[in-house]
Order: sequence, then structure tokens, then C-alpha cells
Amino acid sequence: MDWERFAPAFASTRPSSLIGDLPEVRTALAADDTGTAADEERKAPLTGWMAVLPATERLHTVLELVRQETADVLGYDGTEAVEADRPFKDFGIDSLTAVRVRNRIATATGLRLPTTLLFDHPTPRALAGAMLERLTQDGVIEAPAETPPARSPQALADDPIAIVAMSCRYPGGAHSPEQLWDLVAAGADGMTPFPADRGWEALLGGGIPDLAGGFVHDAPEFDAALFGISPREALAMDPQQRLVLEAAWELMERAGLTPQALHGSDTGVFIGASASGYGSAGLPLPAEVAGHALTGSANSVLTGRVSYAFGLEGPSVTTDTACSSSLVSLHLAAQALRAGECSLAVVGGVAVMAVPAAFVEFDRQNGLATDGRCKSFAAGADGTGWGEGVGMVLVERLSDARRNGHQVLAVLRGSAVNQDGRPTG
Repeated sequence: MDWERFAPAFASTRPSSLIGDLPEVRTALAADDTGTAADEERKAPLTGWMAVLPATERLHTVLELVRQETADVLGYDGTEAVEADRPFKDFGIDSLTAVRVRNRIATATGLRLPTTLLFDHPTPRALAGAMLERLTQDGVIEAPAETPPARSPQALADDPIAIVAMSCRYPGGAHSPEQLWDLVAAGADGMTPFPADRGWEALLGGGIPDLAGGFVHDAPEFDAALFGISPREALAMDPQQRLVLEAAWELMERAGLTPQALHGSDTGVFIGASASGYGSAGLPLPAEVAGHALTGSANSVLTGRVSYAFGLEGPSVTTDTACSSSLVSLHLAAQALRAGECSLAVVGGVAVMAVPAAFVEFDRQNGLATDGRCKSFAAGADGTGWGEGVGMVLVERLSDARRNGHQVLAVLRGSAVNQDGRPTG
């Protein structure tokens, strides 16, 4: 929708360039939120044309307002450079120009807005969504008629949990649920020798043992630019964080959602993961990545990465209960959905062996299978085998899945978590 067509009154007041105009920006900082009579006249068309717009066009229209005001403050000729999903900081917005943009949006909408507006909502799309919500709450426009009614706590608690999408990266080249199915149906073996590109030779005393494992050999690969992450930060990131981000992106696509569609929603993230050992081999870190090492290796950041990348505002929890981490994460997600803490949840588990510590420790205990393969419940079982991968599901309450038209792949009607206490042995 053409912003100029709906708000021609704003066009004549926009300066062609404000770059370097420090006095005007200082004036903007001191401006009163309520504006002047002239400001009221400028924003007068807003209540009229916004009220008659279809609900499906309102977000786009507010987004165009945000992009136009940002472009004008920065002196751009048009809105093309102000991409909807790029952070404002990428456009060169600083504290002064952020306040200037905020003042112009406040004038256009008649809303009292905080000076931290662009920092609270770091992309044009996120800001547009917040503005649309404020306009609805303040009665400038009516709420969409299709807003579902609130449901009682008991109704939420009794609702089964539906799995509506899946994504994965597993050994044997199984990079999708379909490929995993084909691997299992064919009785194929995804176990391979130790990877030669992880520097394990030095950690193992100069040689690679004749062992096998289930490795995701392309785990080091990562499309950092897709998530707005610099090459330096990407290098410092645990490969588990990288795999989770990419699997979460694919998960949303498989559910028919754009990665931006859930921005600002109460979607939760529940991921099971143990420490991979990335960056802990005792080797000195390169100076260019040292500043990102803490967040790059912290397990708590793993779920936070997903929440931040997609603007999700529900619970964000990393769980480490060893082998049961993924199942416990699913249990926690189901509880959160039934308690109304979130309406959608990204759930899964990830494991990447950045160092061979698991093999070394179990070898010392004579606990490794001679061929690297687990043979659970078989007469030939002779130890454990280790593998990598990431598996994720998107879950929501069954009633919501049906109302939203999502494909229901499976239903979880109950779950629990316990411990064996102190058994014999």
C-alpha cells in the first residue's frame, strides 16, 4: 500500500535530508510528546483511513509509515534501503536519530511513545507490530473481529498437544524428516569414521583411533548472514547454536510460517543440550573472536539465540538432563502450553561433539562398543556409541492447531518426568 496516497499531508513536511543536522535533532530530543496543534492537524487523517482498512492491510500500512519516517530522518531518497527485518542499527540509527524517528511516528499516530522506542523494537517490522497493537489498544482502530475469545485455564489444561512441524539434521545425510525416514526404511548405516577436520589429532595425541560415530559432518557450516550474525561471532558460536538456528528456521517454514510471522508473539523455546566442549580444549582463542566466546559457548544462550533471532517473547529454556534432555524439554513445553504461558513452542534437542572427550572417557571405562554402535537389548551389546544431530518439533494446543489450519502430525496427550532415586548397581 502506498503511504503517500493515504497520508499526503505528511509529504510536504518531510525534509529531504537530516544527516548532520545536529541542532534539529537536539530540538527533537526536547520536543514535547503531545505535539502542537499543527501536529494534530497532520495526524488527523490517520484515524479516518486506518479505520476503514482491512485488518490484513493494517500491519503493512503501519510498516510503510515506519520505513518512510526512518528513511526521511536518515536522508534516504526512498524506503527501499530500510528493509523491514533488518535492525535499525544496521541503517546507521544512533540515539539521536532514533529519538527523531520516534518523534515523527508519535506525531503521525498521536501516541505518547517512549524515547527508547527503536531500541525496544529493533526492526521496522517489530516496531510496526507494536504500533498496530498500541493503535488498537488506544481505540484509534478497532480490534480485528476474528480475535479468538479467551479460554478458561481448565480448557487449556485439558487440551492435547499437537506436533505441527518437524526438522532435523542427523548422521547419514538425513537433513530432513523425509531423508531420515528413507535412511531407516532402507536399513542404512549412518556411522562413519572420526571426522578429520576438527583438530582431534592433536587432542588425541597425534592420531585418530579406528572408531566410528554418528557425525553430522557439515556441522561447521553456517549461513551467518541469514541471521544477521557477523563472521567473527559465528566463529565463536558453538556449532550446537548454529544447528539449532538453522533447524528452527526450517521448522517454521515447514509449518507454513515465515520466520518473521512470529515476531513479538508468546512463542516459547525449549531445547535440550549438554556442553559440547567447543572452545574448551585449552587452546588460545584468536583475538578476533575472544569477545564473543562467552555467549558463544554458554548453553543458556542456545535457546536465547532462537528467541532473539525470531523475536519470540515466550519462555526460553535450555534443559540438560543428559540423554533425556529432549523429552524433558517436550514435557516442559507441554506444561507451558497448557498453563497458557505460550501459544506455540519450538522444542527439540541438539548434540555436537566438538571435542572427543566422550569417547576418551568411556574408553577409559571400557564402556565403548568395539564398532561404535549401540546394540540395545541385543545379546551382542558391548558398550555405547556416540552420535550427533538436531531434532526439532513445533507444538501447539490441538484446538489452536485445528483453528489455525496447521497439519497435525502427532498428538501428545500426556507426559511426565521422574528419576530412579537410588537403585541397586
